[in-house]
Amino acid sequence: MHSTRDDRHDEPLSAEERELLLPHLHRFARHDLDLFAALEVGDPAYPACPTLTRDPVAGMERAGYRRP
Repeated sequence: MHSTRDDRHDEPLSAEERELLLPHLHRFARHDLDLFAALEVGDPAYPACPTLTRDPVAGMERAGYRRP
């Protein structure tokens, strides 16, 4: 089992890791997300900046979101 901050950042998630991520994301949204969470993740030289929010992005229909 890998630690939370492991050294496998250059590898894609395995199917098992993806399966583990989604329940944690659901729990985060249910119990820890207030209005929004702005994150910087991934390669420091080319980071991804996801924002988790309770409201859909302006102009995007709710039907455009999928529930995994």
